[in-house]
Amino acid sequence: MEYREILENARKIMAPNCRVCRECNGVACRGEIPGTGGKGTGRAFIHSFEYLAGIKIHMDLIYANRGQDTSCSFFGQTFAGPVFAAPISGLSNNYNGYLSEKTYAEALVPGTKAAGCAAFTGDGAADFFFTDPLSAVAAADGVAIPTIKPWDKDKVLEKIRLAEQAGAMALCMDIDSAGLPLLAAAGKPVCSKDVDELKEIIQSTKLPFLLKGIMTPESAQKAVQTGAYGIVVSNHGGRVLDHTPAPAEVLPAIRAAVGTQVKLFVDGAIRTGTDVFKALALGADAVLIGRPYVVAACGGGAEGVTIYTQKILSELRDAMKMTGCATLSDITKDKISLCHEKVSFC
Repeated sequence: MEYREILENARKIMAPNCRVCRECNGVACRGEIPGTGGKGTGRAFIHSFEYLAGIKIHMDLIYANRGQDTSCSFFGQTFAGPVFAAPISGLSNNYNGYLSEKTYAEALVPGTKAAGCAAFTGDGAADFFFTDPLSAVAAADGVAIPTIKPWDKDKVLEKIRLAEQAGAMALCMDIDSAGLPLLAAAGKPVCSKDVDELKEIIQSTKLPFLLKGIMTPESAQKAVQTGAYGIVVSNHGGRVLDHTPAPAEVLPAIRAAVGTQVKLFVDGAIRTGTDVFKALALGADAVLIGRPYVVAACGGGAEGVTIYTQKILSELRDAMKMTGCATLSDITKDKISLCHEKVSFC
């Protein structure tokens, strides 16, 4: 199967909720919730895409060839590259129900693992949004990261125990889900969390724990205080608050604020291996990719997910080759120019 076939299949299957646009940029689906768009005007989603697109990469082909090594380590595991599938749920509401929470996880988790990477699984208004993917997590020997909404503490602890029983290698809480319109409409008790409650939750498990939805240096510093293993710089795909900055836009300031105290992941309209390169140059340790993984799973099942992941890693290696980078640590900010800057080699 070729990636082009995956897209063609998905375009037929996913209509009308997702148009499988040539560029997944948030324009055609703006404001469509339920659906795949960004909240309100959709500007947060659109701006995230446009900001990344405006970053330019500097070529350099005069160097001693050492190959390109994209391998990296997180959660005590080694991965083929710094690419993870982001947590997505609500397949019936947002993606027309061709895949359920269970069948999506059964494509996503083994598909990313076969490519040497891993997936975050989701959570949602109904308990089965969280529990159904856990069988796929267990079947993959725990190589996945279940993600929990910011429920009341007892509910969170209950779900932590279920993820531990499935053998998950790590856990995540997408704290920005407190702003999801669909959860609010369902009357579900999601809310913000203070440092002390998050610290108690994180200390309740031996698993590495990530906090997703960090968008300011101040928030990142509070996340460090909780004892989190890592943070995900994310505006939830533009689905929780209109007119936010792009995650890539705030990433350098957040890296400066936390240094190396936590692992730093980022998402937000990352679509290609060159986008991954840009994110790493801005300070990320790894990236999460959301909507395109649903397209890959709908269009090609687990094989489609593997093919898409391999495509991203191949594009990342190409970008490294064209910029003189042999390892991920070579991908530094001097390899790029930001969209608001004039190209400079000073």
